[in-house]
Amino acid sequence: MERVTGIGGVFIRARDPAALAAWYAERLGITVYVEGRESDPAWWPDAGPTVFAPFRADTDYFGRGDQQVMLNYRVTDLDRMLDQLRSSGVDVLDEVQEMAGIGRFARATDPEGNRSSCGSPHPKRRWRPVNPADRLCRPSRATLAARCGDVRAEVAQG
Repeated sequence: MERVTGIGGVFIRARDPAALAAWYAERLGITVYVEGRESDPAWWPDAGPTVFAPFRADTDYFGRGDQQVMLNYRVTDLDRMLDQLRSSGVDVLDEVQEMAGIGRFARATDPEGNRSSCGSPHPKRRWRPVNPADRLCRPSRATLAARCGDVRAEVAQG
């Protein structure tokens, strides 16, 4: 059976896409795709596990009842991330969840009311791929060009 190998993109509706893109870039450090920009449009997250879990339709965990999906961002230091978010005026829920042997998690809301979660691993837990040979690295533009035949990337390398 063919299987999904990861999340290839996150697409979010917004009343003001430019402002929301800036919010995510400035508050969470996420590289946001901007159409027409010549630089790398992709966000290259660190390797680690991704949980895919359906919730009951009536859950209040996501915040608004009409929010269908909630993202959980992996962070190295949850307390520092929460301090950073709070100091920039982000609505952060006071509750921090401790999941035994897994890690700590907290939720925040972006300016358009979308709730997300941040989590840091338990200190004794290491995020490792099942097979160390599966580790991914960020390829150079030349490597991408060789793999994808992207002439523009070849030209950019000189």
